[in-house]
Amino acid sequence: MTVFSLPDLGEGLQSAEIVAWQVSVGDHVIADQPLVSVETDKAVVEIPAPFSGTVKALLVKAGDIVATDAPLVEITTGKAEDSGAIVGDLVSGKKAAAKAMAQAPSKTATDGSQTAVKATPAVRKLAREEGVDLSVVAGSGPDGAILSADVLSATSGLARGEELRGVRRAMAMVMTNAHANAVPATVTDHADIHNWLPGEVPTLRLVQAIAAACKAEPALNAWFDGTRRQLHNHVDLALAVDTADGLFTPVLRAVEAGEDIPEKIAALRAAIETRSISPRQMKGATITLSNFGMIGGEHAVLVVVPPQVAILGAGRITDAIVVAEGAPAVRRLLPLSLTFDHRVVTGGEAARFLAALRAHLEQPNMTRKE
Repeated sequence: MTVFSLPDLGEGLQSAEIVAWQVSVGDHVIADQPLVSVETDKAVVEIPAPFSGTVKALLVKAGDIVATDAPLVEITTGKAEDSGAIVGDLVSGKKAAAKAMAQAPSKTATDGSQTAVKATPAVRKLAREEGVDLSVVAGSGPDGAILSADVLSATSGLARGEELRGVRRAMAMVMTNAHANAVPATVTDHADIHNWLPGEVPTLRLVQAIAAACKAEPALNAWFDGTRRQLHNHVDLALAVDTADGLFTPVLRAVEAGEDIPEKIAALRAAIETRSISPRQMKGATITLSNFGMIGGEHAVLVVVPPQVAILGAGRITDAIVVAEGAPAVRRLLPLSLTFDHRVVTGGEAARFLAALRAHLEQPNMTRKE
């Protein structure tokens, strides 16, 4: 018998969430066959069987968060009869989550063993409605059965809601780390884009302007680990993408080259929609863009995610009365918010970056390459 543990999935990941087992106890598996799907930093990864054998025990269940090198499964590697049955149930991440939620909860006894929760369907329904985890409720009924009164009693001291999972869990961890390891400051401005030609795409213009601003003021296109600052001669831009599952930040590589940017953005968005995006596609950004104005809002104090030192926010484009050439005029304005890590970026560097960005955006069009 051999115990297979969660392998190192790379990119410094320390844990993963079990999405779905694709085998069951007693199944005969062959090397490289799909074994289990896990969710890492916002990406679903399929782990193959490392060797052939018979599944003796699944040591974790769907929904568990498992540390790297923690045991996953026991496989008997001796010769076994192959029943010819289809092995496992290939399930998408969302279907697997629903399947896991449908399983009956269990309690952990004092000896570490798992025992089924005793509760009627009506009590289970009440617990779901009240947001109560039956596995932590002490039953007062016969043989420890949980009654409606036990559920209602638990609501008085139990916080409602559910544990963060998947993308939202990863987002919470990243934001917590950012809050603890950066000193943010924000400067704001407006770009007058009244002279943009018809058909200009704001996101594309912002990407091009960021590349130009990084060239003009490289201090914002950098990493800082708390001790060392690393300036970059390339711009790998993270794009904040809002989804129902949470925030994704895919990375647009080498935007300073200006090649195939619309196609690359479309490919990243498609990968997010299908949840086929890889962890590598969300790592290594040198600066971030949040075009939140597509949804709403004017200015924002954003979150800098180390080792990056800057994030640019673009607000909602509006018409406003301003003084243009000495007279009042109605102009289209694009609000800009630049948040930077003040441990390593000076206010002057941030202001110069923002000025270069605004000047680039205020040009009528950017059909030529810089």
